[in-house]
Amino acid sequence: MPLIPEEPQIHESVPGPRAVPAPGRTTPTPRPVPGPRPAPRPGPAAQRGPVPARPAAAQPAAAAAGPQIQLIPASVQGALDAADEAVDLLLDTGRAPGEILVLTTGDPHPWAAHELSFGEASYWAQHDARDDVFYATADADRAGARPVVVVAVNGGADEAVAGALPAAMARAGALLIVCGDPQRVNALISAGV
Repeated sequence: MPLIPEEPQIHESVPGPRAVPAPGRTTPTPRPVPGPRPAPRPGPAAQRGPVPARPAAAQPAAAAAGPQIQLIPASVQGALDAADEAVDLLLDTGRAPGEILVLTTGDPHPWAAHELSFGEASYWAQHDARDDVFYATADADRAGARPVVVVAVNGGADEAVAGALPAAMARAGALLIVCGDPQRVNALISAGV
């Protein structure tokens, strides 16, 4: 029978299972092919081992140190995109969505604006459930503390931004990420934030 040009030709030398084993040979049991194993996702359990007991005097010093602060340079127009990229990176590295709070100093994040269209009660119920990333404006007093707070400096008066940064730091348990113009943020921080 002639081959159709679209059909691949199968040669006997191609390894693979055969319908009938050769005489005197048994069909081997298929075994998994060794290869690279996926790396364990970093997360709270993978990052720390057994927790040694600490003296009571060492605990207040650790709490007084406050969260780690990272500044991601971004323009006012690019601050939301930078914040979204930071959230994606946090999630990709094993952070649970419920550990992240995103605050904006200017216009609300599009997600927050969308969710608020369904009403304040359902919006804040999502915050209280703590099972997903939550987006709010920096002046939202009801937004509670989370291990990671991302601030998008996407507008707002200097006084509002200057007030938002210490409030965000107070909400951040382990990490505060600020996405904005470094000159503006540093000027506001050195002015007493």
